[in-house]
Amino acid sequence: MSTFGTHFRVTTFGESHCKGVGCIIDGCPPGLALTEDDIQPQLTRRRPGQSNLTTPRDEKDRVTILSGTEFGHTLGTPIGLTVPNQDQRPHDYTETDLFPRPSHADWTYLLKYGLKASSGGGRASARETIGRVAAGAVAEKFLKEAYGTEIVAFVSSVGKVAMPFIEEQSETGVPSDEFVEMLSTVTREQIDAEPTRCPDKEISKKMTQRIIDAKEANDSIGGTVTCVIRNVPTGLGEPCFDKLEAKLAHAMLSIPATKAFEIGSGFGGTQVPGHLHNDAWVQKTGRKGQKFLGTKTNFSGGIQGGISNGENIYFRIGFKSPATISQEQQTTSYGGVEGVLATRGRHDPCVVPRATPIVEAMAALVIMDAVMIQLARHSAASLLPPMPETPLRPAPFIMSVPGGQAIKVDEASKPKTE
Repeated sequence: MSTFGTHFRVTTFGESHCKGVGCIIDGCPPGLALTEDDIQPQLTRRRPGQSNLTTPRDEKDRVTILSGTEFGHTLGTPIGLTVPNQDQRPHDYTETDLFPRPSHADWTYLLKYGLKASSGGGRASARETIGRVAAGAVAEKFLKEAYGTEIVAFVSSVGKVAMPFIEEQSETGVPSDEFVEMLSTVTREQIDAEPTRCPDKEISKKMTQRIIDAKEANDSIGGTVTCVIRNVPTGLGEPCFDKLEAKLAHAMLSIPATKAFEIGSGFGGTQVPGHLHNDAWVQKTGRKGQKFLGTKTNFSGGIQGGISNGENIYFRIGFKSPATISQEQQTTSYGGVEGVLATRGRHDPCVVPRATPIVEAMAALVIMDAVMIQLARHSAASLLPPMPETPLRPAPFIMSVPGGQAIKVDEASKPKTE
């Protein structure tokens, strides 16, 4: 399917070498201030040709809002967003008319649909993610204005070159205090200061060299992206089958070239006994002096029972080495004849530097959809006679950001900061 979400629904369209790509957003709340300038920064971070570490394809990726806004604000009607394709080179893909690229989607698309796009990767190309990033920018703006939510993704490894916390976690089984602190403070400005989008300058230099080595060998290399979501409203997630981490995993593994997902302590947490891994509850004090329950540690990654608990949500995604490389590869033609594929064209030797805004976008879409589901539930509940307060129902607030503001639903069913 090309549609993601239930209440905040995003449908992407377009192939890598058609006239353009984009998306339709259905369900965006009315009244959100929105222009192309709110969306363009994330598309610019995603676009090709940013450095010698990415594909030289020269696309400006300028977005146009076609519908759904008036006088700079959303109407509540479907928002149409489009970006033209301007630098296509279909002739670079004539070899793939004969041979399916190893580890690419050429053959599987042909098996499924009976035909495939003749140039580029079609819908399997990362060019499709432009629609995701554009829609994610809209969702992120709402979340920022309503809850102060912040989403930051960064490159944490390229090949075997990794930030120290990955090696530390593999040894101890749980995230280090330094890593948890970094998640609370790292910014996009720090990340974008490095061509690899790794905030550790020394590690970034090693990553740069690793990518250059792959590029000079007409080869490719994979890596991982770590993402943190801060100021997340509590109570998000729909057990049992649409738990918040399940929706995040769904979203992240739908991104091209992804092969792995872990949240919180991830696979490392399987090595640690429960008495060391459990997140103890403690009373914390918010910015305005209010008391709330939080966790002493956050090995759960901000989600328990499939529901957000208000702590930072963090996870890591593994991206494989790009399949399209400018190197002769022994393979077999569509007709079953052995041969050699020599791919031409412009390709990323490593996708993770450009993947960070895509990860941020998909995270925003998941949280936005979960927020709207939760607001709909509590808006309906607010029409019923109030239930008596009990120790298990201690407060009238329906959604809150621990340490921040509490959110109610007024008579118009719109979120309001108290």
